[in-house]
Amino acid sequence: MSVVSHNGGHLAPSLGVVELTIALLLVFSPDKDRLIWDVGHQCYAYKLLTGRKDRFASLRTLGGISGFPRRDESPFDHFGVGHSSTSISAALGMAMARDLKGGKHHVLAVIGDGAMTAGEAFEGLNLAGHMGRRLIVVLNDNEMSISSNVGALSLILSRTLSRQWLRRKRKDLLHFLRSIPHIGENLALYAERGEGSFKSFFTPGMLFEALHFTYIGPVDGHDIASLEKHLTMAAAIEDGPVLLHVRTTKGKGYPPAEQNPTKYHGVASFMPETVDVQKKHFLSYTRVFGEALVELASKDPSIIAITAAMPEGTGTSYFRDRFPDRFVDCGICEQHAVTFAAGLATQGFHPVVAIYSTFLQRSYDQVIHDVCLQNLPVTFCIDRAGLVGEDGPTHHGVFDIAYLRHIPGMHCIAPRDEDILRHALATALALDAPCAVRYPRGSGFGVPLSPEFRILPMGVGERVRHGQHIALLACGNRVHPCLDAAAFLEKKLGFSPMVFDPIWLKPLPADEICAIAKEFSLLVCVEDGVLAGGFSSAILEILADADCLSGVRICRIGIGDSFIPHGTQLELRALCGLRGHQIAERVLSLYGEMSPHPE
Repeated sequence: MSVVSHNGGHLAPSLGVVELTIALLLVFSPDKDRLIWDVGHQCYAYKLLTGRKDRFASLRTLGGISGFPRRDESPFDHFGVGHSSTSISAALGMAMARDLKGGKHHVLAVIGDGAMTAGEAFEGLNLAGHMGRRLIVVLNDNEMSISSNVGALSLILSRTLSRQWLRRKRKDLLHFLRSIPHIGENLALYAERGEGSFKSFFTPGMLFEALHFTYIGPVDGHDIASLEKHLTMAAAIEDGPVLLHVRTTKGKGYPPAEQNPTKYHGVASFMPETVDVQKKHFLSYTRVFGEALVELASKDPSIIAITAAMPEGTGTSYFRDRFPDRFVDCGICEQHAVTFAAGLATQGFHPVVAIYSTFLQRSYDQVIHDVCLQNLPVTFCIDRAGLVGEDGPTHHGVFDIAYLRHIPGMHCIAPRDEDILRHALATALALDAPCAVRYPRGSGFGVPLSPEFRILPMGVGERVRHGQHIALLACGNRVHPCLDAAAFLEKKLGFSPMVFDPIWLKPLPADEICAIAKEFSLLVCVEDGVLAGGFSSAILEILADADCLSGVRICRIGIGDSFIPHGTQLELRALCGLRGHQIAERVLSLYGEMSPHPE
């Protein structure tokens, strides 16, 4: 806990599986057996016990160990994860590979009840039961995903009856049946034959037995001896897949995390003595979005808020508390969330799908076919766009511009600060078409919020700083750093570069961009997404199509062709040259190379 309190991280999930991790390593050998942690939020104890204790203080820091399992970090991290519900499919692939090679080792997937709600988990279970290969799935059931679990599966898993109660009722029932004259023995025989059906009806195992898994449990996930016993039992079963149902308490051992596991699922650094999470001075983009959505929905009953198991993380908890009948948490089912929203949109509603950029990737097909192909008014509010920080490459939202802007019918707005975010949301909800609004993780820039909403003219940008010779074309939250760079450059060069905010990424303000290319000798495009297919690529396409590339030099600053590691947002932006002083230094270098110099 001391490391997480200093570095931040996923505290409650990892505390909940300490005993389970110890038991797994008592029964299985990670040097030969294969162990896959679903999502990986809960892997800290495993990292400590598999040779990374001396490096654990570097958790989630730049150059340090990752907060998730990574194959390039340790030979004991058998599969790289970060998104939920992939473990069973990956484990089944490893089990088949083992059998083809004639191996004897065990393959295990440790998956939470929240991750079990997603479609890929069921697809993996279905195929595993069909193939009948030797595989162990450990279901870590803490009745939580990140927020409270949803769906029928949670009701099945909560149906816990003690074995002692079942044995007592079984004995009493058989005794009563045998006491009936003449027919008692036959009735008892029929009852014993139907015992399997009785058991499957009253216990959580009914679903997994139907999928051809041998079901064991529920087992106390904080009793190491019991866990060791039942894991050994699971390992001894050789004729097909096994599911071991383990009941745990998220945040076990740290009372604040036990009492509020949602708050302590993923935390910034904090003081364990006072358990006060460090405060940010400015409002976060997430909060500004959540409160703006409530304001708009109070005047428009057609607005529906949808999230995929992230009400607190996306800020839709504000909407849930105010309009519970118009709020839907789909669980960890991003594909379903998008198609569900499309269905609502066909019936006159305007759904808002609030989702992290990295998780929207999982519903790419649905965005294209179910929303955009039908031109339905679904608004995607894309939180955590850009470099998110310590959660690393599985969570960076650097691809959304590239994977959304080429879809016919899609509109996309990138607000430069928290005030423009409010207007962007109002604008998206005023459209009778698909629209994405992307904004970063963390605090805004502290700009005052306009009390009234305004509609942003489509495809129209803004020169937020006037200047000469050099134009900085900035995407979203990189506008303010470009303003800082322009102020610095004015002192160095004696004139100020112009800073242009397109506001709209699709449709881009093409006429304005072409005019800028004719007016300025140097164009510097800055974005917090991938360069390949991103914002600057779109600008190049516009200029090429309009034959406006001659006589202008263009520089692109953004995310190159590599996955960015974990670290603080400031460190990672510095790594990519995206901070204000770095943008200024790059411009100075380019300006010095240009000959003859602009007058």
